[in-house]
Amino acid sequence: MSAMMRSSGERSLRSHLDQPQNGPTALRIVLGAALRRLRQECDITREAAGRAIRGSHAKISRLERGQVGSKERDLSDLLTLYRVQDPDRRAEFFELARKANAPGWWHQYSDVLEDWFELHIGLEEAASLIRTYEVQFLPGLLQTKRYAYAVTELGYPNDPPLRISRMVELRMQRQELLTRIGGPTLWAVVDEAVLRRPFGGPGVMKEQLEHLLKVTTLPNVTLQVAPFEVSAAAAGTPITILRFGEPGLPDKVYLEQLTGAVYLDKQSEIDQYSVIMARLGAEAYTPERTREYIEERLTRL
Repeated sequence: MSAMMRSSGERSLRSHLDQPQNGPTALRIVLGAALRRLRQECDITREAAGRAIRGSHAKISRLERGQVGSKERDLSDLLTLYRVQDPDRRAEFFELARKANAPGWWHQYSDVLEDWFELHIGLEEAASLIRTYEVQFLPGLLQTKRYAYAVTELGYPNDPPLRISRMVELRMQRQELLTRIGGPTLWAVVDEAVLRRPFGGPGVMKEQLEHLLKVTTLPNVTLQVAPFEVSAAAAGTPITILRFGEPGLPDKVYLEQLTGAVYLDKQSEIDQYSVIMARLGAEAYTPERTREYIEERLTRL
């Protein structure tokens, strides 16, 4: 493929490699998007691409969505199929795949980390903006250690204390990205009921509310409470939308369930949930009123 034929997305591969904050999950998404563009430019179906690597269209779909890493043999066969013959260009793809397959910091928690949640942690690391709506618990990125213990024990009542402790440690380490240089902006809307449920008892909740007042002074953290009368809260389910600063990374919608999660990246789906989030932000208490509400709750504990 000549330089004139390369898309703007392909030309950016080197820039992604040179960004130290781009972890393996972000790089997998970049690689998948680049391979999808190549396939589409060559007018090759997912079924045909799957046959070329001794797999199925579903395998190609997972690869193009960045849900799985790429084996060197499969990548070589796909690049040949997509008529990428230039050695330097192929070398860029192989270097990207190698870095995308490297374990992230969260690999040390593989003993307690569910496969479906591992992707979310990687997306958090790569995001420039995290918009989230919670209906039952505070977002994990805003929880204190004692509050995290209380809600984790509730969700995993039969797990031994060591496993609970490891899951809480993982949650606390995730929070470091909020104070990291170049870290993401967090915009969280929580249902009023979240702040009325005293998980762990009054003492734990008092500490948690005090923590919220402190963390919301960070310039990259915005918190809003959605009172009971907010109609947009009828969505009734936790929603997280992740946006990325790097070209080639589409927004992701993350919908967490009790024993799994759904990841959406079709533009129509992203638009639908973005409208819901915008309505929630418009109807919820302002950040200033939210701080007043938290202070009011503290006086009652």
